[in-house]
Amino acid sequence: MSSNLLDKGYEPHDVEKRWYSYWEKESLFAAKENSNQNSYSIVIPPPNVTGVLHMGHALNNTMQDILCRYRRLRGDNVLWMPGTDHAGIATQNVVEKHLAQQGTDRHELGREKFIKAVWEWRKEYGSAIINQLKHLGASCDWDRERFTMDEGLSMAVRKVFVQLYEEGLIYRGNYIINWCHRCHTALADLEVEHEEIDGNLYYVKYPYADGKAGVIVATTRPETMLGDTAVAVNPDDERYRETGQESVILPLMNRQIPVIQDKYVDMSFGTGALKITPAHDPNDFEIGGRHNLSSIKVIGDDGMMTAEAGKFEGLDRFKCREDVVNSLKKKGLLEKIEPYTHSVGHCYRCRTVVEPNLSKQWFVKAKPLAEKAIAAVKEGKTKIIPQIWENTYFDWMNNIRDWCISRQIWWGHQIPAWTCEECKEIVVAM
Repeated sequence: MSSNLLDKGYEPHDVEKRWYSYWEKESLFAAKENSNQNSYSIVIPPPNVTGVLHMGHALNNTMQDILCRYRRLRGDNVLWMPGTDHAGIATQNVVEKHLAQQGTDRHELGREKFIKAVWEWRKEYGSAIINQLKHLGASCDWDRERFTMDEGLSMAVRKVFVQLYEEGLIYRGNYIINWCHRCHTALADLEVEHEEIDGNLYYVKYPYADGKAGVIVATTRPETMLGDTAVAVNPDDERYRETGQESVILPLMNRQIPVIQDKYVDMSFGTGALKITPAHDPNDFEIGGRHNLSSIKVIGDDGMMTAEAGKFEGLDRFKCREDVVNSLKKKGLLEKIEPYTHSVGHCYRCRTVVEPNLSKQWFVKAKPLAEKAIAAVKEGKTKIIPQIWENTYFDWMNNIRDWCISRQIWWGHQIPAWTCEECKEIVVAM
């Protein structure tokens, strides 16, 4: 009697493991170096080395796998290029927590030993997500697996940085960036996750400099008013038709600031009068540039109020909010407080509330690149499927901001720029 009987129950783990081992042994996922077949390739969007697969990964990689397997069935020479992302902020946070459990931190270790500790962590734990992709059945060419901190890729990053700098597409300058006080680094817009928060809308009275009643301004962040350099109204707003040449006294700081007119102001929000704090809001920064306003940074990189905040110096930004509100109440300058639900940005790694801060960072000029990307779609060189998403794409590209690429962390690609100790000149070179 044959012993090759079917199991009573189907055990997918054993079956999948057996077949996947066979596929790898026979090199069925390997792309040929030289082939007369049609070429088809996909570079996997590299998942973070610190992560584990979620449903988004599963869906996206399944779609890629379907495309690659279909192309192999057609006889194409298929390369599905796998790899993982070094995930600068995420990895540094994970390793710092690991070090804290051992009673130390990166500052005690120093940069060189900390980087060594990260590489050791990556060697021990960094393969988890790759193993999950294999369990999922992904038909990647695993012999070509790459890591974004591999020497070849790191060299390519530095080379492209220098090239873009020489072409005038990378620059260093003061600009409003997203700042995480917990991670002590700048964040790109895509690294900020917005959540709807139940907060308050504070209505603050800014008295006119000539002693008249004043302008009522609505804000969700009263602590930033300490750095205001203007109040803006829309030139089409009949309520403020006569305020174009007026000045007001900034509450609590007793500083005289102008009332300006700008089309950006939303007449339907609050009272239609907008406080302008160029150092702590990207839209205010743009308005400040149009009207030659100064920028006063009242919240430091540590989340504490700076000397520019006067008597509030040294307070945590949220404690300062409470104290500012109480001071306004005592002076009779707080008209009212209304409950207000609004979107607040959080760091994608540590969930700290992100602060828009004026900071000197490195940026990529996005507009010249966006123009080429728009042209590629309009000329049919790049196709967006389904086509109904083209307008969303164009809207994104037409409103794109310069990309902040510098990070104040130790783990990651180093910017190939040096400062001369004597003349302070910046030198960018390989």
